[in-house]
Amino acid sequence: MEAVIRVTDALKSFRETRLSTLRTPAEFFDVHRISRPADFNTAVSRLTYNTRYFSGNYTLIVAALAVYSIIASPLLLLSLIFLFGGFAVINRFEEVYGQFVTQKSLYTGLFVIGIPLLWFSSPFMTLFWLIGASACLILTHACLIEPGVESEYANIEGAV
Repeated sequence: MEAVIRVTDALKSFRETRLSTLRTPAEFFDVHRISRPADFNTAVSRLTYNTRYFSGNYTLIVAALAVYSIIASPLLLLSLIFLFGGFAVINRFEEVYGQFVTQKSLYTGLFVIGIPLLWFSSPFMTLFWLIGASACLILTHACLIEPGVESEYANIEGAV
């Protein structure tokens, strides 16, 4: 029960901190603000400003890509369900077919089956795909979107 409370508290704090900076889709997909940066310094300044300004939107993009990558790889989804489900089930059962089995032996059996299953589902390829796809989308968007007028005043507020 404590784990459920901790998870809900973590989700609540995540929503308050990260998703509070969520911008509207009209602002995030504003095609009138798309332009090619003049030079490298302009691209870097856009990148630093936009990654802070759109951080909530970028977090949602990474989360959506993570969900897609897990759903698109059925073996990875199956192995994750097997491992997490195994952890949940082991804590509930003490007796298997009329014989008492220790949790240590159940966890050993879970790992003997689950780890090779997870290894064959190529989680590292999925992780690197997620990092690459997220980086390409976020860096391209952050470099191409011109900062709004409020970005000029952000420098003044920081100096005061």
